[in-house]
Amino acid sequence: MSKARNVLGGPLKTCSRAPMTGFYRNGCCDTGAGDYGVHVVCAEMTEAFLQFTRERGNDLITPRPEYDFPGLRPGDRWCLCALRWREAYEAGVAPPVVLEATHEITLEWIDLEALKRHALDTPAEEAGR
Repeated sequence: MSKARNVLGGPLKTCSRAPMTGFYRNGCCDTGAGDYGVHVVCAEMTEAFLQFTRERGNDLITPRPEYDFPGLRPGDRWCLCALRWREAYEAGVAPPVVLEATHEITLEWIDLEALKRHALDTPAEEAGR
């Protein structure tokens, strides 16, 4: 069991198991030494964000079976890189965030108030994901 904490100071909750997300593909936005992209923000995908990140060279829409990546659609929850979420926030297209499933290290790059302004009410576990 992970001892990781979320941005609110509680235990890090599951972001999504369908699709399976996380740097470690365990459903959580946990991180470690090999996670150079810092995939720690649990976000619910929107069409605007998916197009935004695709235009910047990170296509999250197209399935990549060789990487066990199903491709994402609006409504899917995924562990995003902290800096990509911040970039989308600054561009006005940040996707909603699940605070209870967003790793506390996110606060090194993103202000808690910005995350709260984009917070979803329902944790992933309660949403059946």
